[in-house]
Amino acid sequence: MKFLDQAKVFLKSGDGGPGSVSFRREAFIEYGGPDGGDGGRGGAVVLECVDGLNTLIDYRYQQHFKAASGRPGAGGNRSGAKGGDSVLRLPVGTQVLDDDREHVIADLTRVGQRIVLMKGGDGGFGNAHYKTSTNQSPRKSLPGWPGEEMWVWLRLKLIADAGLVGLPNAGKSTFLSSVTRARPKIADYPFTTLHPGLGVATVGKDEFVIADIPGLIEGASEGAGLGHRFLGHVERCAVLLHLVDATQDDPAAAYRTVRQELEDYGGGLSNKREIVALSKIDSVAEEDIPVLIDMVQEEIGRDVITISAISGAGLDSALSTLMGPVQDARRARKDAADKANDAESFDDADDTDEAAASAETGESEAGWSPV
Repeated sequence: MKFLDQAKVFLKSGDGGPGSVSFRREAFIEYGGPDGGDGGRGGAVVLECVDGLNTLIDYRYQQHFKAASGRPGAGGNRSGAKGGDSVLRLPVGTQVLDDDREHVIADLTRVGQRIVLMKGGDGGFGNAHYKTSTNQSPRKSLPGWPGEEMWVWLRLKLIADAGLVGLPNAGKSTFLSSVTRARPKIADYPFTTLHPGLGVATVGKDEFVIADIPGLIEGASEGAGLGHRFLGHVERCAVLLHLVDATQDDPAAAYRTVRQELEDYGGGLSNKREIVALSKIDSVAEEDIPVLIDMVQEEIGRDVITISAISGAGLDSALSTLMGPVQDARRARKDAADKANDAESFDDADDTDEAAASAETGESEAGWSPV
C-alpha cells in the first residue's frame, strides 16, 4: 500500500429538508386544519479514528465528501427523515487543518474517537408550526437551512515513542531493521528511505514504537532533498535518537547540520530529549573511535553512545537508554489522565451534594417547595 501522509478534501454537511404545506381533509371532519410536517435535518460530517490504517491513500482518489440532505416534511404532521452522515475513517494521529494549514481543527489521537466536524442544516418548518388562534390556516413553510462546507487538509502524524533522525545513509533504516521486525529498504545510496517507517522494539517486558524518518540534508528548510515534510511524524515522540555516521570526515559538522534543520522546522523538535549515537563503528578503526567520540562530545557537551547495527554492538544499550524517556513520557500522560478523571469526579460529586442539599431543604430547581 502506498504511503500518503497528507491530502486535501472538500467536506459538506447536508442541507435541511423543506417544510410542508398541507391541510387535513377527511370526510365527516369539519375542522381539519394545517398538518404540514417539518423537514428533516441534514446529515453531519463525522471523523472517526479507526485501527488498522497507517496512510491517507484513500483520500488521494476521492476528494469530495458530502452528507445527504434531510427529506422534506409531509402531510399528516409527518416530519422528514434525517439525512445520512458522511463518515471519514482516518488513521490514528491524523490532524485536520483549515485551508491555509495554519489552524488545527481536530486531532485524532486514539482509536474509537469520533468528532462531529460539521453539523447538518436544520429542517424547515411546515405550516402546522405556524398555526395560532388568530391564524388557523397558515400557508407558510420554510425551506431547510443549508449545511456547512469547507476545504480542509488531512495530515497524518505517525504515533511513535522514539524517532530516528540523521543525515542520509546514517544507518537509520539498518538500525530499525536490527532492533525490530520492520524490513525497510536498505541500500548504499542517499535517500533510500523515501517514506517514514515504523517498528516495535522490545526491552525486557516493555515495548515501544520507533519511527524511521527520511534523512535531512543542509537546506532542507528551503526545499532541498525531501525537505521538512516528514519531520511532523516525530513531533509526538518522547525522545529522538540522532544517528551520526562515524565514517564521515567531520561527524561534528554532520550533527550541526541536522540540529540546525530541526531548529528551523520548529514544532518543539529542538527541545525534545535527544540521544546521540555514533553509528557504523564496525567500519572505523578501533583506535579512531575515541577520537571521534571526543569530537562529537565536544560539539554537543554531553555523552555519546556508539552502535553498530550490522554487528549488534551497543544496540541493547541504545534501546535501554531510549526506554527511560519513553517511560517518563508514559507516566506523565497517565498522571495527566488521572488528574483529568479526578477533576471530573470532583465536579460530579459537587453536583450530587448540591442536589442532596436541595432535597433536604425541600426546594426544587423550579423554586417551589412542597406544603
